[in-house]
Formats: sequence, structure tokens, C-alpha cells
Amino acid sequence: MSGEDFERKTGDRRCSKSAQPAESPLPLSPRRKPDWLKVRAGGGKRFHEVEALLKEYHLDTVCREANCPNRGECYSQGTATFLIMGPHCARNCRFCNVTHGPPQPLDLEEPSNIARAVSILGLRHAVITSVTRDDLADGGAAHFAEVIKSIRALKRDVTVEVLTPDFKGDLEALEIVLAQRPDVFNHNVETVPRLYRQVRPLADYSRSLTILKAASGREGILVKSGIMLGLGEDEKELQELFIDLRQQGVQLLTIGQYLAPSRNHIPVARYYSPAEFGNIAALARHSGIKEVFAGPLVRSSYHAAEQFYAQ
Repeated sequence: MSGEDFERKTGDRRCSKSAQPAESPLPLSPRRKPDWLKVRAGGGKRFHEVEALLKEYHLDTVCREANCPNRGECYSQGTATFLIMGPHCARNCRFCNVTHGPPQPLDLEEPSNIARAVSILGLRHAVITSVTRDDLADGGAAHFAEVIKSIRALKRDVTVEVLTPDFKGDLEALEIVLAQRPDVFNHNVETVPRLYRQVRPLADYSRSLTILKAASGREGILVKSGIMLGLGEDEKELQELFIDLRQQGVQLLTIGQYLAPSRNHIPVARYYSPAEFGNIAALARHSGIKEVFAGPLVRSSYHAAEQFYAQ
């Protein structure tokens, strides 16, 4: 997909390294969802084939568990982001739709089943994420490693991207994942530090920066992070966050609109227009981040292959 096509589909505005952020009006009131956030429900033959494949191999996807607005498009194109280690998360972030509940035993067949699904779907870039497993001594790092190994054993030409939790800051656990040399290591900071207590009470901004820094500077591994807009952040806080990420060695950044999954989640403070996302992308670029993908419907793994191969 060309940069022009990506921009048209997601609202992404890629800015040259010399681009300066322009002044823009305040984001729209959150009284109702704007038209650019309305997407069609999934359907069609390819969509149902992906659903059937996931069911056959007992696989979860973040597309479904997080109620991603792009699930219809991604499934219809024969792609998905695999969610490993069960559908229940040990934490209960107030922005997230993934179920909080008692963790399930690890499925030892999951790595090989994901590898088979990657092969059947014909993916060239596989994205693996997980629930947070604070109940496991290594936070699930060894399971991540097994998934990477299984994919490469079956399809060596597939690039692999992992989106991991913070492993409670355990750098030895992180090394277990990095030893398998994923092509992209992603860990999302999600929002500005001021909002962590409200949005991510069991997470820690400084801990996430430590994880990103520890993953950076390794040949052949791109370091990526992502944030949401619309939780109550301001431009100065965003600029400081972008500088923090650049200083930790982040090379890829995704920026999308926060959408409240239900009335029980944190409400949307503001909706940003596609043009304003372009402005925020310019701010991130100007802070020194190499590639920025920003738009209302952009998510960490949305068009991740195009993001990776755009390098």
C-alpha cells in the first residue's frame, strides 16, 4: 500500500523531517461520534473464513477482545492480530475492553497453532500481542518466545512484530523475548504520565520507558510505541511524551483516537479531526521520531505490515 493510500484509509498524515507543527483549532466536543469514526461492520466470505480459522485453532485476537473498530476491514483482508495467553487480563485499565478476570492456564499448543494460522492466512507480517499476565513469574515472556520460534520454524520469510506488556519492569524477562529477535518490538505507553493513575492505575510510565530503552539499539529490531488521543491530554504534555519516546530509542509511533468501549470505561474527553491528527504527527516528527502513523482509526497493529515495510 502506498503512503497516499494509507493516508486516505486511516487519516494518517506523514510529515517530512523538517515539517513544523501548525496551529490548529481545539478538538471537537465529544457529544457524539463524528462521521469519520463510523465504520462498516465486517462480513463477506474472507471475514467468515478468518473467523472459522480462529475458532478451529482456538485462537484469540485483540481485534475481537478489544472491540477494535477495524476488525471488519482486517478480517475481510485475511489478517488479524493474535492475542496470546488467554482472553483474561490481570490488570483492569479503564480504557480497555479486554476482559479483566482470573488468568487461564497457558495453552502449550498455542504457539504451533498460531504458526499454522499465519501460514494458512499467508501473512507476510505477523503481529502478536497478549493480555498482561502478572501471575506468571516471567510475565509470559517465554510464551512470547515460543510463538516467535514456532512461526519462524514454519515460515522463515514472515516478519514478526510483538506488542508486549511491561513484564513488571523485569528486564531479564524482556531479554527472553528479545533473544528471539522479533523484527519489531512494540510496547505502548498509551497516554501522558499525568493520566496514568486515572487511565492505567497498575501501570507505570517510567517503567514503560525503561522497557523501551532496554529494547532499543539492537541491530535488526525496530522499537515501536503507541498512544491514544482524547483522554484529556494537552499539546505540551504530548510534546514532552514524544521527546521521552525519542530519547528511549523509539523509531515507530502510532497515534489513534480513544473510543470508550462502554459507559463503564473512561469517557472520551475530545474527538480529534483527521487534520488535527496530521498536526500531532508533525509535532511527533519534529521531536525526532522517525516514522509516525496517526489518524482517528489508527491502532497499534492496524496496517502494521505497511508500517514496517515503509521503513
